[in-house]
Amino acid sequence: MADFETLDYDVLVIGAGGAGLRAAIEAEAVGCRVGLVCKSLLGKAHTVMAEGGAAAAMANVDERDSWRVHFADTMRGGQYVNNWRMAELHAQEAPARIRELEAWGAVFDRTDDGRILQRNFGGHRYPRLAHVGDRTGLEIIRTLQDRVVHRAGIEVHMECTVLRLLKDPSTSSGQAGRVTGAFGYDRERGRFRVWRARAVVLATGGIGKAFKITSNSWEYTGDGHALAYEAGAELMDMEFVQFHPTGMVWPPSVRGILVTEGVRGEGGVLTNRDGRRFMFDDIPDNYRAQTADTPEEGWRYTQGDKNARRPPELLTRDHVARCIVREVREGRGSPHGGVFLDIAWIKEKLPDAEAHIRRKLPSMYHQFKQLADIDITKTPMEVGPTTHYVMGGVRVDGDSQMSSVPGLFAAGEVAAGLHGANRLGGNSLSDLLVFGRRAGEHAACFAKESAVPTIDAAQVDAAARDALAPFERVGGEGAYAVQHALQEMMQDLVGIVRREEEMRRALDGIVALRERAKHVSVVGHREYNPGWHTALDLANLLVVSEAVARAAIDRRESRGGHFRDDYPAKDPAAATYNTVLRRGADGEMQLERRPIPPMRDDLKAIIQEMG
Repeated sequence: MADFETLDYDVLVIGAGGAGLRAAIEAEAVGCRVGLVCKSLLGKAHTVMAEGGAAAAMANVDERDSWRVHFADTMRGGQYVNNWRMAELHAQEAPARIRELEAWGAVFDRTDDGRILQRNFGGHRYPRLAHVGDRTGLEIIRTLQDRVVHRAGIEVHMECTVLRLLKDPSTSSGQAGRVTGAFGYDRERGRFRVWRARAVVLATGGIGKAFKITSNSWEYTGDGHALAYEAGAELMDMEFVQFHPTGMVWPPSVRGILVTEGVRGEGGVLTNRDGRRFMFDDIPDNYRAQTADTPEEGWRYTQGDKNARRPPELLTRDHVARCIVREVREGRGSPHGGVFLDIAWIKEKLPDAEAHIRRKLPSMYHQFKQLADIDITKTPMEVGPTTHYVMGGVRVDGDSQMSSVPGLFAAGEVAAGLHGANRLGGNSLSDLLVFGRRAGEHAACFAKESAVPTIDAAQVDAAARDALAPFERVGGEGAYAVQHALQEMMQDLVGIVRREEEMRRALDGIVALRERAKHVSVVGHREYNPGWHTALDLANLLVVSEAVARAAIDRRESRGGHFRDDYPAKDPAAATYNTVLRRGADGEMQLERRPIPPMRDDLKAIIQEMG
């Protein structure tokens, strides 16, 4: 093995968003020495872009809320293919995690009597999202980051990318196949690094950059999903990709940037080119009893009337996104291929509406004013679906967050299970806190019970050769061209509306793009070379794209974020399994339908009680 810088930790956390920071804090709190690796600068993780709030049944605004209602809402939103144990733990523990953040210095919006204010959001029966205007993710990261930098046992490695997980190659040791650390490089100077660790936590976020139109930042290239898969861990539910219904659509330079669901939670309405509130035309049967019959009732709900039901704009994201696509396809869309989201209309209801909108939605006001020259207090916004979140990820144990690889844990968006077929807005931020803490706790326990691992020099040398290979090819294609072709293909063939023939074309296309990626060449040297960084991301993007396509082809029904135009109905039999993918001995991706364990009777009773 070459003389690479080697760093030793008890627990290595890869990713410094909400889940990674919370995992690092917890592991350090029980006495572990923690390494925290982040692809960008500390504090710049994609969590800062989460706007609407963190879902937790604190019942500060409506005393009828409870963990039981939150659990039932999450299971219904996920269309019952969730890991029910994770849904239970999340609903039970989220309030404590929010209060913990408050104790650590997070400043939330307040009710008149000084409690944490909670707002309405799609799919949640009661106001449940603790928030800071529309900048909640930023406040969570600020609070957790402050906690991390004051902990002596946590060392942060900024602007570093992990390229491979390292494993114990022996077959005789008591922990054969366990993870032993990671290999990567610093993005600034291109120097390789080896991190030796007794346990590793993946907290790398999602896969949005596999698609052309996305709200995700540049880091979201499926790194954690691919690292786990290549290390032998199982991926689950990769067919379930969430297309957030409201991203910016105009001008082209801002297409896909997120427009928070909080706009609708504060009374914003969706209309087509004819001014019709089309969401009233398509209310799913399982939500009809909870949905307003009239615009007036919907407005009263957003203003806190406990006797009113939510407006259809606050139905689940998968349903709202499909309704928007239908309006556009049938010729009733806005001029630039979306629909209208109107919050300015509340001037008909409130005397000081413009100031109210700027106070409740400051980021949205500035975002549209600066990027699109639109004043949302006066003019409707044009919005359309944007790739936002992947419900699928590394299959983990619901309690410990450990994957099928010993010593490898995952939390946050990179982990599957909690959200099932569709995530409810706001559940992601509380997910980060609840399961980031659990992953850190259990990774620390695993580390304390494990011997110091030995790094396999052959694995490190092979990873280094693979990383440098693009420099040694002359006259090859550039990495950006391959990445762009993949994004275009995934958007067109494995997007919000899917058909088997198109997805099989995508699989063929992925094979061809993988071959192109083998011949990509990079000019220049290792320092400050974004072309090299992109070339190294390609392998991860191709793994997650293949996983999404294969899982989506196999699920011959429509459920949650997965909509099949050729199989538009739900199949009751398909609610009994999760799609599990693994790397076969021959290197090919293998698929299995894994039965969902029977739910406990007490939890079944909660779902039946909530209707």
